[in-house]
Amino acid sequence: QVQLVESGGGLVQAGGSLRLSCTASGSIFSANAVYWYRQAPGKQRELVSALTRSGSTNYADSVKGRFTISRDNAKNTIYLQMNSLKPEDTAVYYCKVQKDGWSYWGQGTQVTVSS
Repeated sequence: QVQLVESGGGLVQAGGSLRLSCTASGSIFSANAVYWYRQAPGKQRELVSALTRSGSTNYADSVKGRFTISRDNAKNTIYLQMNSLKPEDTAVYYCKVQKDGWSYWGQGTQVTVSS
């Protein structure tokens, strides 16, 4: 079993940057894929970015060119670098790991972007 803890959220002005971290209690080396999702108030949870074991990435159109997903297997940590933040990026951000046929979620970290 894998437990995930996100950190790095906070309040930032539009145009600013944040780096989210998601640290796993166990190894993520063999994880098939890792993800970042977000959920804004009154909206459904949406996929922000994915990173497969082979290194392929994909991003939601709304964050392409601004966000970058990465992983450090040695530190069992997944990152989401967020640049040029916009007020519409305000949401709770969650990481997810798919491993051995299971999906594991973190508890979420709040990101608030002021205009």
